Amino acid sequence: MVATAARTQGWWQQKLHQLSLHARVTLLAAVAVGLAVAVVSIAAYVSVRQQMYQNLDKSLTDRAVSAAKQQILTQQNNLENFGPEALGLSDILLGVYTADGERLGNEDSPLPPMQAPELAVAQNQNEITKRTVGVAMGTHYRVIAVPALFCAQPLRSSECVANDPDNWQPAALVVAQSLKPIDRTLHNMGIVLWAVGLLGVIGAAIAGNAIAASGLRPLARLSGAAEHVARTAELKPIPIDGSDEISRLAMSFNAMLAALARSQDRQRRLIGDAGHELRTPLTSIRTNLDLLAQADKRGGLRPEDRQQLLDDVRAQMDELTNLIGDLTELARDTPQIRNAELIEMSNVVEDALIKVRRRAPNLEWDVSIEPFPVWGDERLLGRAVTNLLDNAAKYSVPEDAPTDGQPVGLVTVRLQDGVLTVTDSGPGIADADLPHVFERFYRSSEARSRPGSGLGLAIVKHAAEQHGGMIYARNAPGAGAQFTLWLPHAATQTR
Repeated sequence: MVATAARTQGWWQQKLHQLSLHARVTLLAAVAVGLAVAVVSIAAYVSVRQQMYQNLDKSLTDRAVSAAKQQILTQQNNLENFGPEALGLSDILLGVYTADGERLGNEDSPLPPMQAPELAVAQNQNEITKRTVGVAMGTHYRVIAVPALFCAQPLRSSECVANDPDNWQPAALVVAQSLKPIDRTLHNMGIVLWAVGLLGVIGAAIAGNAIAASGLRPLARLSGAAEHVARTAELKPIPIDGSDEISRLAMSFNAMLAALARSQDRQRRLIGDAGHELRTPLTSIRTNLDLLAQADKRGGLRPEDRQQLLDDVRAQMDELTNLIGDLTELARDTPQIRNAELIEMSNVVEDALIKVRRRAPNLEWDVSIEPFPVWGDERLLGRAVTNLLDNAAKYSVPEDAPTDGQPVGLVTVRLQDGVLTVTDSGPGIADADLPHVFERFYRSSEARSRPGSGLGLAIVKHAAEQHGGMIYARNAPGAGAQFTLWLPHAATQTR
């Protein structure tokens, strides 16, 4: 039994899942209204039926009790010669059921149904009985039996009225009325309720269909837009009208399209800029190699010229390697770091200082570092700090600076409360360039003569955003540029 019910439920669930959302909304509306109409119809039918039976029982009981008290139709002489219409009971059947089991009634009228319940009343076992009885030809009667005293003497009425116990015996006055009018009324009422219920279900289905069509139209438009995007790769937002749940879904879809469009635009610009930037070192390497090959055909270059040419090729290869590394880092474009770990930021800055100091031995470094824990990617933060220090070192050394190892510039590094400040002693940043220093491949006019790919500060910004921080640049009050990197404390970050 349980297994069969489970299979039946599974079958219905499978069929429902195969229906479209439109069809399910229409079916839900029809079923809901159908159930409501069924409950109301049953309640109305039962209430009306009960009320009609109560009214009928009250009427029959009152009339039977009144006839029993008058003791006119409970006298055998009157009962046999006069019908119920003598007391205005022409619409009912009337009879007397004595305690001895004798059934008496008018000669011209059929007797009402009299059986054991009515006999119990005649024998004083019950006060009043009420029941519905079906007889031949399908007619139903409502039968009421009340206690009465019956005069069995076939004498005149005046002699039976005398208060003589021998003349009167216990009996039951039984009245019965046909239920045809009530059955007809209930039948007609049932037809009306069925018709109204059917019309209600049909109307609910039509209304549900209209509501589903209207309510799901934005969803259909959204589905069409998604299919259009998948088919054409055009990231155009869809129009929105309204503020319901589907409209909010459309807004989220448009936000997703905008994010995809921005990502696609960044990829295109990255590829375009990378192609342009890669072309320069590759062209230089190719030119140097061609020059070296041509010189070898003519007898070769002088050793010092050959060494200078090879050093230039190596420098271009290093620049190409750094550029590819920077491009790889920026091409990740991930929304957040995935493998975060607890990092001591002061250690990251110290490691970066060791690397940069080797590459810039003729600079003076003013360093003040305080411990500060953060959650993040140590490799990415180390690359960002190294880029900041490399940038400061590059612009702190004048292009015509002597190479005798004497300090020619100053770089100030401060790490306090999660704020890393790097200040160089260079010429500073032009006001026109300040808004663009963190853009990919952006290089100011002063930086074009210096080595670099224009991606270092972009990686710093990328790392700051990945760790929930920020980076900004300004010109120091004295001279030089100042870059400030802020990162949140580990205790305030979510892992």
